[in-house]
Amino acid sequence: MTAEPVMEPVKAMDPVDKLIAVEDASEEAIRPEYIEGMVIVPPHPDYQHNDAALSLVIHLREAGFRHSGIGTGFRAALGTTTQSLVVPDFFVLHRRPSEVDEAYREAHRGWYSADLLALVGEVTSSNHEVDSGPKYRAYAAAGVPVYVLIHRKEGKAYAFSDPVSHEGDARYKTTSEVKLGDPLPLPSPYPALDTSALLRG
Repeated sequence: MTAEPVMEPVKAMDPVDKLIAVEDASEEAIRPEYIEGMVIVPPHPDYQHNDAALSLVIHLREAGFRHSGIGTGFRAALGTTTQSLVVPDFFVLHRRPSEVDEAYREAHRGWYSADLLALVGEVTSSNHEVDSGPKYRAYAAAGVPVYVLIHRKEGKAYAFSDPVSHEGDARYKTTSEVKLGDPLPLPSPYPALDTSALLRG
């Protein structure tokens, strides 16, 4: 995959309205995201990308994390201001969305609150820098407890935990790193993630 993500600054328009305008103008079914003041239209993932994300969701569900999935959008906000709109490649929720969560999603035109997220994961495509930079910071700023990054270009898997955000500096205090193929330790209560499936051709 050679396509780079399309990035466009957002100025006066509300980020949700801007993303809907980008979606409506797109000829292909892809959901744009909003991170660090930019609309990002990610490249279409290849088969290996989707296979990796699905394998990890199956692994998490088999370990008892029923509220895990793919393809859902989440909104992080500070007060009424949208900070980011993201669609993780895979995720685990703290709990099943309630009627209040569904009302929030309807009010925000298809985006659940990022407060639901217990774990997020990204599998890099050609957008390695977005997943390891802006998305890393966006998830930390939103207080998502665990961020798993499968970095296919580096051949490594990372688990970031213990998010901290202070005066615009958002990061994770704890990092685990393994070569793809090795088990990736995650914080309790999660199992070590089996990354051997990510080496399949």
